[in-house]
Amino acid sequence: MAKAKKTKSAKKPDGKKTRAKRASKNPDFARGLDVRRAMWGHDGAEGQINAAGDFIWPLQEVVTTYCFGQTWTRPKLSRKARPMITLAMLVAMARPNELKVHIEGAIANGVSKDEIQEILLHAMVYAGV
Repeated sequence: MAKAKKTKSAKKPDGKKTRAKRASKNPDFARGLDVRRAMWGHDGAEGQINAAGDFIWPLQEVVTTYCFGQTWTRPKLSRKARPMITLAMLVAMARPNELKVHIEGAIANGVSKDEIQEILLHAMVYAGV
């Protein structure tokens, strides 16, 4: 099985725009990129997208557009409430790798360490100790 060719770079040597810049013409993608940037900084937003190889790029595009651009920007839940819910679901699904990343995002969205501790304790009881 042939390996997928990895596309590197935040800046292309041929002067072409990066994937993040090209895709940001889609308003949902642009909003999603803003959310990702607010939660994880440049490396967690443009950095991951621009470093994605051809195989991973469609996954990054879907996550940025639909997860962050269309779901995280809906007005009926606050930016602080969303990561709290996400943390509880990740505990229930036993996803420690994702949990670590989303704890960083929760802190960036204003969730305190004490609140995170309570969320984890509460979710743990309902999801199984």
